[in-house]
Amino acid sequence: MGEGEADPPPAAEKKGAEEEEEDFGYRLFPDRNKKPQSFLVRSLFTFHNKCQLMLRLTLETNPYARLLLEALKQSGCTVFNDRHFSCENCDGCVSGGFDAATSQIVLCQNNIRQQSHMNRVVTHELIHAFDHCRAHVDWFKNVKHLACSEIRAANLSGDCTLMNEIARFKFGLKGHHQTCVRDRAIRSILAVRKVSKETAEKAVDEVFDACFNDLEPFGRIPHSKADAKRAYRDFQNRDRYTANL
Repeated sequence: MGEGEADPPPAAEKKGAEEEEEDFGYRLFPDRNKKPQSFLVRSLFTFHNKCQLMLRLTLETNPYARLLLEALKQSGCTVFNDRHFSCENCDGCVSGGFDAATSQIVLCQNNIRQQSHMNRVVTHELIHAFDHCRAHVDWFKNVKHLACSEIRAANLSGDCTLMNEIARFKFGLKGHHQTCVRDRAIRSILAVRKVSKETAEKAVDEVFDACFNDLEPFGRIPHSKADAKRAYRDFQNRDRYTANL
């Protein structure tokens, strides 16, 4: 499943056996297996309130998220805030994840502190949700399928923008974006699957070109919010055009 932004993620099908859940990264999302708290109890925690407010702002104003929400709706997978997003406490190394077993995006309320971070996490996980909606993705048994979605999420979510890479003290010129996408996809796989680094690298490398060049639904690599706004306008105009055919 998908990573949040900070570091690799969760997601997968609940099998019952603790070691199988470990294979799918559930250990990083301990609240997944707890009984849901009442609204009153949750409202007492500042992290949860802040997470909900930042999520709402992202869904209403961020062009990356708005485009993906519209694309999901047109693909027959309408996203509802209270059903498909869950603010939870997570392991310290992750910011979010896509739980394919429930079609739910987990947002790590204890690790997401800034609006810009929330924007990236939601976008990253919505790309996984979009892939889950439009394709028969075998998240649990086919590591190449997982690798492809992780490549697309790293490529299209803004994870690898120049400013984010500088903030990580990573610098490069030619091919740096591709290198960032590859590295983050590999890290995400290793976070949620008990596979060797060599296996993860092989899966990513075998599907990299095809998945890196799959730019749906953006139609371009959005390197900035301005790019995302243009992609959103193009997406809307494309739909208006096809509706009139």
